[in-house]
Amino acid sequence: MKIAQLAHLSDPATCPRLVVKVGSALLVGKDGQPRREWLTALVAEMAAARGRGQEVIVVSSGAIALGARRLGLAKGGRGSLSDAQAAASVGQIALAGLWADLLGQHGLTAAQILLTLEDLEDRRRYLNVTATLGTLLAAGAVPVINENDSVATQEIRFGDNDRLAARVGQAAGAQGVLLLSDIDGLYDRDPRQPGAVRIPVVKGVTPEIHAMATGGSSSGLGSGGMTSKLQAAEIAELAGMALAIIDGQPAAPIGTALSADRGTLFLPRGRRQARKAWLGGKLRVRGSVGVDEGAVRALRGGSSLLAAGVTTVEGQFQRGDAIAVTGPDGAILARGLSEYDAAECARLLGRHTREHEAILGYAPRSALIHRDQMVLL
Repeated sequence: MKIAQLAHLSDPATCPRLVVKVGSALLVGKDGQPRREWLTALVAEMAAARGRGQEVIVVSSGAIALGARRLGLAKGGRGSLSDAQAAASVGQIALAGLWADLLGQHGLTAAQILLTLEDLEDRRRYLNVTATLGTLLAAGAVPVINENDSVATQEIRFGDNDRLAARVGQAAGAQGVLLLSDIDGLYDRDPRQPGAVRIPVVKGVTPEIHAMATGGSSSGLGSGGMTSKLQAAEIAELAGMALAIIDGQPAAPIGTALSADRGTLFLPRGRRQARKAWLGGKLRVRGSVGVDEGAVRALRGGSSLLAAGVTTVEGQFQRGDAIAVTGPDGAILARGLSEYDAAECARLLGRHTREHEAILGYAPRSALIHRDQMVLL
């Protein structure tokens, strides 16, 4: 049975492993203090989920907001990168203690994991994260995950915990991701406009769906907006996970939203091979190759990418790096691991495989990107 409605996210038969993302604006009040009463009710919902047989992973924002108050930093600790890193260093201790305390009241053990973008973009480190999550869940712990803002720079940041939650769900083999937001789902336009209509179910994040999004957080505490949530939904659907956006403001927000079927549910695609799911969810590529219409047809038919169909090469990438494949219209068609570096790709551009050995001076590989190392988007 597949997840087809919001209520299925609370059913251990359809969703045995669930990721719940909590944003800063929900966790921290305007006074810079934790909203303890609200959090107590939320943790009780998580404990109930565990009691009915669901495993729960928490992706929690709030470290910067909590640390900024304790250090007396302006702009919620986001005035500069150094302020944010300092605030996170202090706030992460408070945040971890808060979750450990509240989960402990239900006899649950909290486990802290701090991640940077590279931890999930690098294949070997990604597998380490997967193994750690599996061990913790098997031992009955509740992993509480946040971006490691104390060391992350702009180049190695997720920038928001929406996409981090989707990537964590992918690494953990979760069936569902639940984003607690300050809005009850995706609307067909800015929800403040008259006549705005909430979209209850989305089957594939298309350009038309992206056009509905409004960027930025109205709270001033968080870093995400609807755009980041749609990017998270794209990662989730490629990994075969359902993702939902619900209003996190009421007490006991999960039960409130799921029982009333109020939110937006993004339906998953079919489950993918683990390596292809990882490729589909990557947020950073090292370069790209453009291809002609013939190559587009071949790729959609399940073929590997051959150099004969490549028209452009961009970026400085090495063999084994993730690169994008773009069609004649410039839209990204696929991601994959290159069998050649950028300079070699440029030399092979548009040339048939039989010519490659003479050009390179060694026996060519079977493809520029093999179909087993590529995922269509």
